[in-house]
Amino acid sequence: MDFKVEESTIQEIQQAFGEGKLTSRQLIDFYLHQIETLNPILGGVIEVNPDEADNERMEKEIKGQLLHLHGIPVLLKDTIGTKDKMNTTAGSYALLGSKVARDAGVVVRLREAGAIILGKASLSEWYKFRSLSGVPDGWCARAGQGLNPYVSSGAGGTPCGSSSGSAISVAANMVSVALGTETHSSIICPSVHNSVVGIKPTVGLTTRAGVIPMTPRWDTIGPICRTVSDAVYVLDVIAGFDPRDEATSEGTKFIPQGGYKQFLNKDGLKGKRLGIVRHPFVEKIHGTAELEAFELHIDTLRQKGAKVLDNMKIENIDIILEPNHSGEISVMMADFKTSVNVYLKELLDSPVLSLKDVIAFNESNAELEKLAEHDQKTFIEAEETNGFGEHEKEIVSKLDSLCLNGLEKLMKEHKLDSIVTPGSRACAVFAIGGYPAITVPAGYERDGMPFGICFGGLKGTEPKLIEISYGFEQATKVRTPPPLHHT
Repeated sequence: MDFKVEESTIQEIQQAFGEGKLTSRQLIDFYLHQIETLNPILGGVIEVNPDEADNERMEKEIKGQLLHLHGIPVLLKDTIGTKDKMNTTAGSYALLGSKVARDAGVVVRLREAGAIILGKASLSEWYKFRSLSGVPDGWCARAGQGLNPYVSSGAGGTPCGSSSGSAISVAANMVSVALGTETHSSIICPSVHNSVVGIKPTVGLTTRAGVIPMTPRWDTIGPICRTVSDAVYVLDVIAGFDPRDEATSEGTKFIPQGGYKQFLNKDGLKGKRLGIVRHPFVEKIHGTAELEAFELHIDTLRQKGAKVLDNMKIENIDIILEPNHSGEISVMMADFKTSVNVYLKELLDSPVLSLKDVIAFNESNAELEKLAEHDQKTFIEAEETNGFGEHEKEIVSKLDSLCLNGLEKLMKEHKLDSIVTPGSRACAVFAIGGYPAITVPAGYERDGMPFGICFGGLKGTEPKLIEISYGFEQATKVRTPPPLHHT
């Protein structure tokens, strides 16, 4: 093979295909070897797709006209349904053997674009909603504990979650690109912690049809990749209307003619108005390297032509950042119970048909699920709700007000193109408003632990966020592969 697959981008892979330096078979074999070698250590992949081992099919695809993601292997978070030999289980044994009626909407789009569905990525089981405190980030029964490839397990480096396996696998070069899902921090946080790029799209920009739901009013599906350009290539494919997800009727109105690749502009920072939101995010930085890097990166933004407005304040930020105080968790519980019951009943075959059944399964299979008594506390509390009622409607109205008087007011008053925050600490702001955000690697602590920088904005502002994040990435090029990759 006359091509280095490690750290290669979609463009580089497809160019190698065209020049005869790489075949899809060779590419798949490289990633399968990586998974065989590294996954026993990292726990990023739950299962590999046996249907994608068809050499003749892959070679035929590559010889034809290249589509957007032709021949590119993709890992899917194990909540994204596939109508094939793989399971869709949210990392739990409770759904092992369940049968989905069809491919999830985003999977249909990936396959149509020529992508190869390589397998399912691990995750914080059930989006870590089984228990908010009893289960570690990146842990699920089927795959065990996912580990951060940059920091040894003894050093306490978490992969974060819930899309932990997607971020781990992309970071460690076990796959080209991956999909994750986010309700509250589940793409942004693992992307930050594993030194990769994550895009949380505007809710409704990508379809959630066929994906195990968490909180449909806030759920979104997005790419996790090593570069901004790869993430944008994937976003271009998965964004669009789906009659099976009514949220896409509004969300996809934001998609620009010609798609998102046109905004991969290395001078994308020039003329942008960026609001640096320090409080309370900077105070929560623990590492000195991240603190120093954040200040240097702000200087870089200025040097690349951005108008930087420092010390911006989001009204009621302390309330927004406390999901129990704001009521966000109450809405999640009610929405989760209702939506997961609908999902389970629509399966062609399933060992469980309701959240109540899942709780009972876990209790009966405590050893299989490695379950302690407190490890499904949130499930039990969600089951005790009466679904989405007047109380929850009042909370949503309050959250809408927090958005209107918070991020929206700040952005509009100062004519900002994006806010800028360190790490994943502002995820609650983006969650409750259905707003988009992009995180880019920003550096490493002295123990190797990665950190990132996050650009977020109002609904539909992906074009500006892509220009900003790509401009930043090209100016800094911070990302390096994890040391585990070389063992």
